[in-house]
Amino acid sequence: MASSVTTSLAPDKHPVDERREWIRIDDRVLMEYRVLTETETAVPVETGNTTPEMISAAVAKPTADLLARTGDALVGSPVLPWIMKVDYLLEVILNSLALSQPSSVTMARPMDVNLSGGGVGFVSSCAFTVGAQLVTKLILPPFRLITVTAKVIRSMPQTDGQRFTIATEFIDLKADDQEHIIRHILQTQAERLRARRTQVR
Repeated sequence: MASSVTTSLAPDKHPVDERREWIRIDDRVLMEYRVLTETETAVPVETGNTTPEMISAAVAKPTADLLARTGDALVGSPVLPWIMKVDYLLEVILNSLALSQPSSVTMARPMDVNLSGGGVGFVSSCAFTVGAQLVTKLILPPFRLITVTAKVIRSMPQTDGQRFTIATEFIDLKADDQEHIIRHILQTQAERLRARRTQVR
């Protein structure tokens, strides 16, 4: 996955805030990205129709994340069947739209990323020039949509020669969204640490 992104310390930032911003994790999140052209048009990078598998994965991921975060509290709740019903109906609607109007349905898809409060790294089938800007949508657990422009700071071919490791830096991330990303990272780290301790016992 992409290595850590470095940046200069902004004069109005406290060093502790800077350290929080660059805490990072490898994670799997729903993500979509488009190239921002000189005319400020966001052009899709990955071409091709949305498949039923892509729709199913995109619809199921937020609910799976919610279940992982709430544990037994939601499993026994009367709300869970309703959430599952909404997921099912949403999947049916999106599949119908994808069949009747394929270009009308574009989906964020589950992607392995290296995420911090300052940028995101991921693997792409496309090479990007350094400095290219990507309009990026991230959906973090349980249902938080973050839309941000990310500037490519590194694009390196992988050993297979067909995919590229991309490192980006957020350039217009809202403070509330950055705080949400950092909280997500810290919570995910804590959950993984608890899971490791449980396995050791």
